Amino acid sequence: MIKILFVCHGNICRSPMAEYVLKDMLAKAGLSHKAQIASVAASREELGNPVYPPARRELARHGIACDSHRARQISAADLQSYDRIYYMDRNNRQRLGRMFPDFDNFLPFLDRDVADPWYTGDFTQTWADVEEGCRRILEELRG
Repeated sequence: MIKILFVCHGNICRSPMAEYVLKDMLAKAGLSHKAQIASVAASREELGNPVYPPARRELARHGIACDSHRARQISAADLQSYDRIYYMDRNNRQRLGRMFPDFDNFLPFLDRDVADPWYTGDFTQTWADVEEGCRRILEELRG
């Protein structure tokens, strides 16, 4: 089983969206046993908070629930526990580099930044980015 961790700034929009979208895709493909999925924040700003309501609504629009989620910050233990740690944008990567300067195994989720709906308000674009990245991971896991 592969362990995958998604990281965004506050763990209330993009990274939990990726977590729950990939879990849903794996379940629908009968592959839930292939991966353990979680998400975390690079910052401490939203610790303990649930998924941001517009992000929760976007997930619900696609039939995906995320009610049990609470934001938490990445820890040094996560670096050892997860096989793949995906960041959502360059700012997250820079922050992770400052937090863990000796760890260089962070992976970009896409070949571009995932749209940050906290600033844009465009949860539809974020959904499209998250779905694209999760489909790529799903295909890798199928192979």
